Amino acid sequence: MSIKIQADRKLLISIVVIWLFNISGIIGILIGYEAWFIPLTPLNLLIYLGLILWNATRFNTLILALVIPFAIGMFTEYLGVNYGLIFGTYQYGENLGYKIEGVPLMIGVNWATLVYCTAAIAKRIHHNLAISSLIGATLMVLSDLIIEVSAPRFDFWEFSNGIVPLQNYIGWFGTAFIAHLLFQKVCKTLDFTLSIHIYMAICVFFSTFLFF
Repeated sequence: MSIKIQADRKLLISIVVIWLFNISGIIGILIGYEAWFIPLTPLNLLIYLGLILWNATRFNTLILALVIPFAIGMFTEYLGVNYGLIFGTYQYGENLGYKIEGVPLMIGVNWATLVYCTAAIAKRIHHNLAISSLIGATLMVLSDLIIEVSAPRFDFWEFSNGIVPLQNYIGWFGTAFIAHLLFQKVCKTLDFTLSIHIYMAICVFFSTFLFF
């Protein structure tokens, strides 16, 4: 079997897994099994990251690159949770799993996954580093706009007084832009097809619960 056929098969399997888990989760929550499906969110995030790594052609370089948004995400979220800096005053709930100083490790995974996916999409739109980083950061803020609505309901996180401040979105954009600049500098090979499916799956999932 040629390398191209193997890569295509991996990608097809990955796309099926992404949408199988996504649609199962949506249906499960809508029919009343929210208490069972929502705590599985860390598993879902790890599957997304695992699929990115599984499809990678330059595994070692990708691992190194993904450490950048993971570390930036964990550090800035630590400042937010403990000092109210960058994003505002908020606390994490219990459904994102194990925490370090109030920050779930899965948030670092989420940052790494989103930066990878939005970088792949942004690079398809424009190859200039600064412009693609701006596009990537914008895509991340757009996804956050959707996610923030359901975050308290799913016990992911909640802002003080239940109000998401403008500071959060400004902080997200600035932090994401820096993460993109550094990540895209290191990682040059990105899987657009896999990335668009993961990004769309996340947006479809949380968009569903804007209405239900």
